[in-house]
Amino acid sequence: MTMSDFWWQRDDLAYVDGDLTFAGRSVQALAESHGTPLYLYNAHRLKDNLERLHGALDARGLRHRVFYAMKSNRFAPLLTYLKTLGRCGIDSCSPGEMNLAQQCGFLPEEISYTGTSLSTSDYGTLARNPGVRLNVDSLTAIRRIGEMCPGRRIGLRINPALGIGYESNELLRYAGERTTKFGIYREQFGDALALARSYGLEIAGIHLHTGCGYLSKQLPAWKTILKGALWFIDRIPDIEYVNVGGGLGIPLVEDDSALDLGEWSGVLAEVFDRRGFEIWVEPGDYIAKDAGVLVLQANSVERKRDTVFVGVDGGFNIHIEPVVYNLPIEPAPCRWRADVDVETVTVAGNINEAMDLIAQNVKLPLPVEGDYVAFLNAGGYGAAMSSNHCMRGQFTEMLLL
Repeated sequence: MTMSDFWWQRDDLAYVDGDLTFAGRSVQALAESHGTPLYLYNAHRLKDNLERLHGALDARGLRHRVFYAMKSNRFAPLLTYLKTLGRCGIDSCSPGEMNLAQQCGFLPEEISYTGTSLSTSDYGTLARNPGVRLNVDSLTAIRRIGEMCPGRRIGLRINPALGIGYESNELLRYAGERTTKFGIYREQFGDALALARSYGLEIAGIHLHTGCGYLSKQLPAWKTILKGALWFIDRIPDIEYVNVGGGLGIPLVEDDSALDLGEWSGVLAEVFDRRGFEIWVEPGDYIAKDAGVLVLQANSVERKRDTVFVGVDGGFNIHIEPVVYNLPIEPAPCRWRADVDVETVTVAGNINEAMDLIAQNVKLPLPVEGDYVAFLNAGGYGAAMSSNHCMRGQFTEMLLL
């Protein structure tokens, strides 16, 4: 294996004279300066991802709005940077997220709120923010919003009973054969419309989000889902928008085929041809995931029976996806050494739980104690889902401009 063999290299993420560079900076030098665990985010990659999405929708002549799903990454400098671009709003799913978005400069009308199992306090916060674009996902939510805010404009979150996600990963599907807590099903939809009318609620659009991480080969399933949404759309006169949620994926391993945005936007154009409403999209991972890396330091390298374990100074509590969602994460040495053998290793975190295996059976130039290892595609659902389990929740985040 040589430096050029890595499938993930691109202009802003590559080896230069044996040094892993990200956003034009040496990852090794940043780790030495700021310590680990260290999350690094590339502002220019965020912008490029966002512009690529706009470009695909513009090319199809689709009127649209993009709302960045901040549950993917809520680092305040990152949110503020997105606000300065002026190219997206915010998709929020809790009062805390909604408030943080406003603290970072987003106006209420630039925020879409889609929550579930809301509390009385949640409803109170929404009532105090009438400009926020609200999607409700149950008969209970319709009733409680109606009681508190009669006449408010809302969207209805639907459940088309079809799911999509990375590969065949059921953990990433929000809809499907198994009944889920999200959205309003067909058999409830008539009751939902009648209940909304009884409170004078104006239904401006519908919302659907059925899974995460889909790539090009899942686009036929995506088309079937959108066609299923037409049943709901046709029952709302003068609908203003259809929010198709997020879930757009990125390649996580070498064999993944990237999502073809031209084909993706083509599906939207075909299914919703000339219907006149605006398309709303809520990408999180597509914007942030490959714009971030997590840097950890190897603190032990040891063979136990038939497995070489590389122990690092961070665990599943600061990047939970490999353990909870069975999603692969790609390790890369921060400094390339041609004289080191490539071995199959398992990267183990520092949390005292058997599940704390960050990457299993991956090929890696064998580190030595003190080496830094970067874990790629860590910009989404990493720091945002962290905890202080075992009181090892400390890490640093940096936005690279």
